[in-house]
Amino acid sequence: MFVRSAMKSIHQCFTVSPNESVKTALNLMNNNSIQAMPVVDEDKIFKGMISKQDIYQAFFQEDLERTEFLESKIVADILTQHDLYISEDEVFENTLTTFKGFPILAVVNEQKKFLGIISRFDVIEQFESVFGMKKPGVRIAFTSEESSGRFARLADILKQLHANIISITTFDETDKLARRIVLKVNEDVDANKLKSKLERAGFRVLDIKNM
Repeated sequence: MFVRSAMKSIHQCFTVSPNESVKTALNLMNNNSIQAMPVVDEDKIFKGMISKQDIYQAFFQEDLERTEFLESKIVADILTQHDLYISEDEVFENTLTTFKGFPILAVVNEQKKFLGIISRFDVIEQFESVFGMKKPGVRIAFTSEESSGRFARLADILKQLHANIISITTFDETDKLARRIVLKVNEDVDANKLKSKLERAGFRVLDIKNM
């Protein structure tokens, strides 16, 4: 899946101009219950991010009264996170290494034109989908040796039990030459039979439960 498939479009986002006052930016965030937002110029080019934390930190570094600070400073004065963006054509997994502790990530094209955002909530929601958390079923965690034909054997077992895969995720354990697998199948599958067949086929079952 690509970033463009999961992002919120520009029409769903709150943005602020670099030339707006810090007061305007803070009011926009407070009124819409958000912690941060992209800074975009008149040509819709992404310039960076501004957050409530940035504003508070900048205020404590200035020898100004609160009202004077908010009205005299513009967004460009305290703009941070100029590189907190990702291309719409990147694979979704790359968002994980780009967030850098910020609640949102801008999505841009090759010219850095602002297209939308990805939020931490969007990432969590996608990973819920990866693990099939929104659909009831049988979840089984097991390990498999790294050898040819193991996934074909797994597919054969699932076929025998008329199991439909809700989700399947693998985790590398290269130090043991094994791979951990978390599989979720439809709740009609007999969990005990599935466990027995996996173990007879040489898979090591770690955990199995209905959820």
